[in-house]
Amino acid sequence: MDTSTTPVDTGSAGGSAIDRLKPNQVGLLGVVFMAIATAAPITAMTGNVPFMIASGSGIATPAAFLIAMVVLAVFSVGFTTMSKHITATGAFYGFISYGMGRTVGLAAGLLAAFAYMVFEPSLVGIFSSFATNTFTDQVGVHIPWWVFAVVILAINAVGTWFGVAVAEKLLVALLATEVTVLAVMAVSVALHGGGPDGFSLTPVNPINVFHGAAPGLGLFFAFWSWVGFESTAMYGEESRDPKRIIPRATMIAVLGVGVFYVFVSWMAIGGNGHDRAAALAGSDHPMSVFFDPTTRYVGHWAVNTMQWLMITGSLACGMAFHNCAARYLYALGREGALPSLRRTIGRTHPRHGSPHIAGLVQTVVAAVVILAMGLAGKDPYNGIYTLLAILGTMAILVVQSACSFAVLNYFRTHHPETRHWFRTFAAPLAGGLAMLGVVALLIVNMGSAAGTEAHSAILKATPWLVAAVALTGILGAQYLKRRHPARYALLGRTVLEETRER
Repeated sequence: MDTSTTPVDTGSAGGSAIDRLKPNQVGLLGVVFMAIATAAPITAMTGNVPFMIASGSGIATPAAFLIAMVVLAVFSVGFTTMSKHITATGAFYGFISYGMGRTVGLAAGLLAAFAYMVFEPSLVGIFSSFATNTFTDQVGVHIPWWVFAVVILAINAVGTWFGVAVAEKLLVALLATEVTVLAVMAVSVALHGGGPDGFSLTPVNPINVFHGAAPGLGLFFAFWSWVGFESTAMYGEESRDPKRIIPRATMIAVLGVGVFYVFVSWMAIGGNGHDRAAALAGSDHPMSVFFDPTTRYVGHWAVNTMQWLMITGSLACGMAFHNCAARYLYALGREGALPSLRRTIGRTHPRHGSPHIAGLVQTVVAAVVILAMGLAGKDPYNGIYTLLAILGTMAILVVQSACSFAVLNYFRTHHPETRHWFRTFAAPLAGGLAMLGVVALLIVNMGSAAGTEAHSAILKATPWLVAAVALTGILGAQYLKRRHPARYALLGRTVLEETRER
């Protein structure tokens, strides 16, 4: 029986029927792969590590990843504990609505949706840049970057239309190949004794992070490399046994990605030798930090393969962000706070159970952003990717901070009998404070992180755009509270019937 539309208690007097995402579509590994694809390991490694070595944490870059992994694991303790009580595709939106109230919840929901909506065009930029350069280098054919932008936008739109199961299969294939080629390089270096300097522990010593050129910048890029790991909660309604799967998937994604980042970056630095790695990272060919040890310990064929997988890896990441954005738009629309949204982005496909209209809306938004930045003459990598990634990262970090404090308050007010000194107090408190620290790192290092776009008007407007989106949510919620209290009562309250807040 098709259960994509079922009655659900939305928090209104009598409840109402809403369009549901199709359930039981993905299992534990599927959710894990979707989350890891959002983090885009090959893009994080080849795109971030050379910059971190040259301008951030130096050769202690692997230790920066280690610190980020510990902080995110602590944050995830509270996040996953709350996910056992609330399962909704809105993730942060639902969590914060229950923990800090509907007004803060709507502000957070809009910020999260905004973040993922700009992350997709950001990844369109880096995908297009990788594709253009690879075709030029390896095929000898120059194809304008905007052609590839159209291709990825079309693929993302089609993938969302046919549901998460289709997207999962494609993402699993793309992710497996990109992880494999990085792992082959790292394992090969390890089998050859760790490179010229051997298995030196200097790169993985956390103290050495603070001896780099700009420790704050290095740590920020480490956290940036995980953006999207929390997307596990968005697939709760489409997964099998979400109360069990989502907490496990989140921790596997955080720790699995973390161990992978630490090992691969450690072996890349070791494979070159510390001094040479630092020199390559600051050269005109920073990706040689990965290409040189791959050539030396594996073979040049692996470098060619890696270049193609940088394309597929960024494609997988862009697709994952598109799915996240569509689900946030759907979650905001289906509750009926604005009836017109419920009839549009709040609908699901009658056959595939996918948020197809929300997906199309996200495609249009991403296309308009890419067109506007292209007409403004922005480079797809230095301009589109960098500027939009910083904008989205600031928004999502604010939401993650709020989520930690929402966990604290939720268990104090809703489930005092199940409060735990670590899971529902110490961990979310430490995670929230740490996330605020990361937000501060971003603000302080924003200009340096933007590189050649340090003086861009978009970069200068970033904090104001984030504040404007949050303020829109606050004012919108207050308007509904005063003028339409029945609609206000719906905010953030649509959760799975069988796992509804209890």
